[in-house]
Amino acid sequence: MNAIEVEHLVKKFGDLVAVNDISFTVANREIFGLLGPNGAGKTTLIRMMTTLTPPTSGTARVDGHDIRTDADGVRHALGVIPQAFTSDPELTAMENMLIHAKLYGVPAETRGPLIIKLLESVDLMKFKDALVGTFSGGMRRRLEIARGLVHSPRILFLDEPTTGLDPVSRANVWEMIRNLRDKSELTILLTTHYMDEADKLCDRIAIVDHGKLAALDTPSRLKDSTPGTDVVEAEFENAPPNWHEQLQRLAAVKAVTEHDRTSHIASLDGPATVAALMDLARSAHVTVRKVSVQSTTLDDVFLHFTGSDLRDATHTATYDVSRFYK
Repeated sequence: MNAIEVEHLVKKFGDLVAVNDISFTVANREIFGLLGPNGAGKTTLIRMMTTLTPPTSGTARVDGHDIRTDADGVRHALGVIPQAFTSDPELTAMENMLIHAKLYGVPAETRGPLIIKLLESVDLMKFKDALVGTFSGGMRRRLEIARGLVHSPRILFLDEPTTGLDPVSRANVWEMIRNLRDKSELTILLTTHYMDEADKLCDRIAIVDHGKLAALDTPSRLKDSTPGTDVVEAEFENAPPNWHEQLQRLAAVKAVTEHDRTSHIASLDGPATVAALMDLARSAHVTVRKVSVQSTTLDDVFLHFTGSDLRDATHTATYDVSRFYK
């Protein structure tokens, strides 16, 4: 059984079609990325999947529970961690965890051992009695992910999990997400506007635009299927005056420019151009000081399918998490 099955979901607000007949599945233990520019329908789609907004038509099943007929089952199968911090800074880590456990009806006799296990899993056990207000952003994000697991959900929704974190904290959260999936057999659905995050973490990525599913595949296949131009950057010594003209004649090269003593070579096949460039340099006794290839990126993929750069098309999703406690 798939962890999530979305079937022909539609959401209309009057004449506005926010989500237009979207279908996809998320496999068990998959890390699935959901991307989309502002106004694409991504937030509305997530709100329907988490039972916060009823669909106009279609349905979805989360861990086998239908969002239309079994909302309570869906909520207990889900752990939802919104982008904004929601833990109480005036309480300790342990107290925040205990309140959440009580709200979800975790039996009193199992709360303590479970919370300790979860705090250990996110490397916060030694801070269990510290006020959350003293935590760094990365520590607080790890606490909130642990808190979202207190009722033992099978599926975790993460909204922009590393927004505002420094690079070290981001890398730590990435590692924690992978470990949680591997050790707890979680299925994880995340939204992000960091393309490196989606590329490194996600097994598959769905791109939503204008209410429709614009693309769905693995990061590598999406990049391979997107038309684009590789850029070879190289620095040379002892290059002759007509060196750029010689580079221009190499196979697959479209254009050659120079900036800050670095040659920028637009190519239809970056690796082939690098090989030809090295052969040309050896024959011309030119020293290649540095060479690199930037191939098609997920930014290129997003631009191809939506016409905008994801970093310029993000928005903050707001979730009414109180609905999960009713």
